[in-house]
Amino acid sequence: MGGLSIWHWLIVLLVVVLVFGTKKLKNVGSDLGAAVKGFKDGMKDGSAPAPNDPQQRVGQANDANTVDVQATEKKTHS
Repeated sequence: MGGLSIWHWLIVLLVVVLVFGTKKLKNVGSDLGAAVKGFKDGMKDGSAPAPNDPQQRVGQANDANTVDVQATEKKTHS
């Protein structure tokens, strides 16, 4: 009574497949596998990327539409 039997797990699996579909579950599984593999490879390598490496900067686009500016404070006249 305290645990779930194999029939309970099969019913849960059937409901998940019906809700999400096999193609979406396959994509999620392959994405998860690739992420785990990348994590394991990163842990095996043991080297961290340099913090100033432009290839490792997060959120910086490298296209023709990117504008690099420096923010300055606006001076107000009183």
